[in-house]
Amino acid sequence: MALTEPILAVRDLNAWYGESHVLHGIEFEVHRSECVSLLGRNGAGRTTTLRSILGLTDRRTGRVCVFGEDTARWPTHRIARLGVGFCPEERGIFSALTCEENLMLPPVLKNSEMAMSVEEIYEIFPNLYERRRSPGMKLSGGEQQMLALGRILRTGASLLLLDEISEGLAPVIVQTLARAIKRLKSKGYTILLVEQNFRFAAPLSDRMLVIEHGQVVETINRSELGEKMPRLQELLGV
Repeated sequence: MALTEPILAVRDLNAWYGESHVLHGIEFEVHRSECVSLLGRNGAGRTTTLRSILGLTDRRTGRVCVFGEDTARWPTHRIARLGVGFCPEERGIFSALTCEENLMLPPVLKNSEMAMSVEEIYEIFPNLYERRRSPGMKLSGGEQQMLALGRILRTGASLLLLDEISEGLAPVIVQTLARAIKRLKSKGYTILLVEQNFRFAAPLSDRMLVIEHGQVVETINRSELGEKMPRLQELLGV
């Protein structure tokens, strides 16, 4: 992949929740149409990394450049308007609204060429079309996860921060999400993926970053996966 200006560049990022110092100088880049996975044990700082990029931690220092803009001192809503979509682990859908109302609710970014229509989202996730009139509270966990991702795609965001989207889901739903990510990559979306499920993340990822104690301790390119698998199993305990 040709080196271009990164879509996301994180430099010497430190983050705190209250007095707890969670990230310790983390650094990495993500380029256009890449899928980069953050791997690690629970509590390593993977989700905090996503939240820090969006300014959702109590305090942070260092540099975070998104689409060439230094956003380290920006409020969260301003960062989102650059075209950053966040799919949190808790999904955050509106339980009283129907599936289709959830999809129609988010505002579309100005001048975005990436915003998908509801019809395009239904093409990626046929389950949502079948459940389009069902309230969010009646959707299965997998359907809620597809809806959370579909809602981001409606906004026109092109940098997607996805937190544990495969967790606890049936294998058939996990396969649907994997196909969706491959499709999004081919359309020019850039994806930063936090995952515990290595088997889900590995085939999708151009690079995998292993995080321990708030630092990147290993970077593994897809082509190196075979030779570095013992090291990866040691770090992840799998």
